[in-house]
Amino acid sequence: MPPMTHDPALSPEERAFCDFYQREHAALQQACALHVARLRSLLAQASDIEIAKVEGRVKDQDECLRKFARKYRTALEEGGAPYEIRPCITDLLGVRVVCLYEDELPKVAQLVQSHFDVIDVSDKVSAVQGTEASFGYMGLHLDLQLKPALAPADDAGSHLRSSFELQVRTIIQDAWSVLDHRIKYKKSIPAELKRRINVLSALFELADREFRQIRDATDAELRRTDDEVPEPAASTARAADARSELNAFSFLRIGRHFFPGHEFDARRVDHFVDELRGWAPGLTRAQFNALMRENFTLVRRYRQAYEAANPGAAFAPLTVVRHCLYLANREVFHNALRNSARAAFETWLQVQTL
Repeated sequence: MPPMTHDPALSPEERAFCDFYQREHAALQQACALHVARLRSLLAQASDIEIAKVEGRVKDQDECLRKFARKYRTALEEGGAPYEIRPCITDLLGVRVVCLYEDELPKVAQLVQSHFDVIDVSDKVSAVQGTEASFGYMGLHLDLQLKPALAPADDAGSHLRSSFELQVRTIIQDAWSVLDHRIKYKKSIPAELKRRINVLSALFELADREFRQIRDATDAELRRTDDEVPEPAASTARAADARSELNAFSFLRIGRHFFPGHEFDARRVDHFVDELRGWAPGLTRAQFNALMRENFTLVRRYRQAYEAANPGAAFAPLTVVRHCLYLANREVFHNALRNSARAAFETWLQVQTL
């Protein structure tokens, strides 16, 4: 709990806010934790949104007072009417959702409306475009309130029924925000220093866009992988692609042909193809496809024999590929199999020739 404050310099309104804050701090933390848990559960059901983290906080008491003094106190005091500070602090409870990609921000905003009423939206992305404003404040800020049907009716849920702020950012925007707060002087500074800050913020913005475009290009390649099936005689339109050096995507096109229905692990494929290209630099897609066609049937027979002799043992598709490589060229692909696997395979091959 925050320490009690009896600072005589505080106004009656400020002391009233501090009393409220200290009295309700534990309940505010509980309400914030419940909002975070609800949002995590809700976002976990969205297959088209990749979330890096969901976190919440109760705004620091002194930070609340500074925000009030900066934005509201002068106008309220000039009005002469009695006022309270608490209604002015709309982000007393704050939750932050950090996505991977910039086009996921509006998806999050749309999704949360199933459980929360949107009181206000601040589109920081649109606000800073075409200005020199800090990239760190880009993102979506929404003032939300739990739908009445989902809010507890008793006094214990009073803070759950209050509005709170949801910030939705990409992981790049979030990183810039952290760094941006470490830059102490950004406005009344020499033009050259301001230019360097703006260049840096532009690089972060470019990184955000590039990550999204790389994701889209990767997805396009994977869709092409799913749609394309290798054929013994490649068409003229695909001949150049067949002659290109083997990569993870062309490996998947061939792998999914030989192992229909198998879901290859992306990281293992990436590592394996990199390893394969180290053994045989310049290996083309067409060469790899031919290699698999020439040796797959025999290796499949070996897999059946191996699994029959070793019940419960796994002979995964990448293991089949390793055996096909070794069978195609024992010298070039010597390291495709471990010593024990090579010995077992060679013993079986010798039996087949007897």
